[in-house]
Amino acid sequence: MPNEDIDVSNLETLEKYRSFTRYFKLAEKESRKPRWWKTYRQYTNPEPEHRLFQKGHGIRLVWVRRDLTATPELSLPWASWPRAHPGMGHPQLWAVPQPHCPLEPKTDISLPRDKVLRVRELKERKRILKQNHQNTEMERAARLRTALIPLDEVRAEWEKTSGPFHKQRLAEHYGIFRDLFQGATFTPWVSLRVGYNQEDEHLVPVYSGNIVTPSEASNPPEVSYEADKDSLWTLLLTNPDGHLRDTDSEYLHWLVTNIPGNDIKSGKEICHYLPPFPAMGTGYHRFIFLLFKQDRSIDFSEDVRPMPCYSLKMRTFSTFDFYRKHEDDMTPAGLAFFQCQWDSSVTWIFHQLLNMREPVFEFVRPPVYHPPQLKFPRQQPLRYLDRYRDTEEPTYGIY
Repeated sequence: MPNEDIDVSNLETLEKYRSFTRYFKLAEKESRKPRWWKTYRQYTNPEPEHRLFQKGHGIRLVWVRRDLTATPELSLPWASWPRAHPGMGHPQLWAVPQPHCPLEPKTDISLPRDKVLRVRELKERKRILKQNHQNTEMERAARLRTALIPLDEVRAEWEKTSGPFHKQRLAEHYGIFRDLFQGATFTPWVSLRVGYNQEDEHLVPVYSGNIVTPSEASNPPEVSYEADKDSLWTLLLTNPDGHLRDTDSEYLHWLVTNIPGNDIKSGKEICHYLPPFPAMGTGYHRFIFLLFKQDRSIDFSEDVRPMPCYSLKMRTFSTFDFYRKHEDDMTPAGLAFFQCQWDSSVTWIFHQLLNMREPVFEFVRPPVYHPPQLKFPRQQPLRYLDRYRDTEEPTYGIY
């Protein structure tokens, strides 16, 4: 029995935990001990053996005797083993994983950026605070609760400071880097602003995972970003979730290359815009805008699609292969994406633009299981025999 060695006759003399810190440390120490059983996570996601010895996975080689547990005090090199532990037998070489060692960092393919010194940033912040404290009008407006916060300036400052890191974390959460770049990551330093104009002069913006319907995204969007006139850019729109035959492939919806500055209309449209068409029953799809900065003018003749292009086979695309082909001349710099699911406009796209029958994915429910019928049913419901009728007459909700 646990705690059987504790004398419970006099509870007042027992040592008490005055905080959870000591108890938590003991529990954490117990959880680190090796166990003979496997947890559910270890069964469902087994660690490949070849990954144990990769750089950054915290593997430590120690010499340990067969009948001893690997402990830090026994983790000695081979030369010092006989001197430190005489007569303990022949040791074995064990690989002991270190749980707190960081994993190998992912490949960063983002644009190079000058690091802002923390001292300068704090100095600038103190200067602004001092200036605000000396502003009597701002102090009076704050006291009377009439101060207005300029949200446009706040958003502009957010996009310059912590906004790119927030977008990167959101893209990591939605699996964009995993599905498009096979794990490589980048920080979207260039703020990409995308919006769909509607007939009632309403603008539907694209942020980082908001929902946009296919009817709202039926026309090409307005895209803007800050860029020099002499720079060249590439804009890409892809759907990694909508391929009907190959789950690892994508559908290319829009590709404009060699864009001078931020003038999208002056760029070369390699593949014209195709509205989103998420099939019925497939849930939400991710539609991702990627902005690449080019080092020079690039020849994209191998990626040109015919005009018009409504063949899904020719629209099949791989962002990873596209980037690997031109990685020496362009770098990902901007990111925006939205989620989209089926609506009535998708039927028109399949029938009129793609000229094909609309695929519909539905869940086919298995037939209701009934145990074998008993000849003499005892303690069964009143309409027990309704389960086993050979007619298609409805049972009116009885089982």
